Amino acid sequence: MKIVREKLAILAMLTALSVVLALFFVIPVPLTKGYVNFLEVGIYIAAMLFGGPAGFVVGAISGGMLDLLLGYPQWLPFSVLIHGLQGYVAGRFTRNGSNSGRMISLISASLLMIVGYFFATWFLYGSVAGVASIIGNVFQTGFGMVISLVLIKVLDRLNLTK
Repeated sequence: MKIVREKLAILAMLTALSVVLALFFVIPVPLTKGYVNFLEVGIYIAAMLFGGPAGFVVGAISGGMLDLLLGYPQWLPFSVLIHGLQGYVAGRFTRNGSNSGRMISLISASLLMIVGYFFATWFLYGSVAGVASIIGNVFQTGFGMVISLVLIKVLDRLNLTK
């Protein structure tokens, strides 16, 4: 948690940036009473730059804030937990900075998010809605992984990730 204290201002900015980025692209999903957005980009960038605890903070706060701002308060406890754990997993195993390590951690974090929201949707709205949530969440996490990996590559080349 030392990294969280030392980088509090940067994490606050990344959290705000994550929310703003997600607000630019919101597709409501009526069947699941939820939405698809680009929140993963901010969560994954924070996690890859600063590690698991930082990814947890950015994921939990930005996920919860987004639900409140968009009028989906029923999702708040699930989003805080799911996106927080997603950020933690994404950042926990990217310490070596290798492409394969990054891919494995991002895929693991994405699977955690997809499964987490499947069960949360099932709990809130039933099994059909839970199954329906999978497609949107695969799209959301897939896009987040691709954009995050491209941005991290650019930051690596600029020596901004060291």
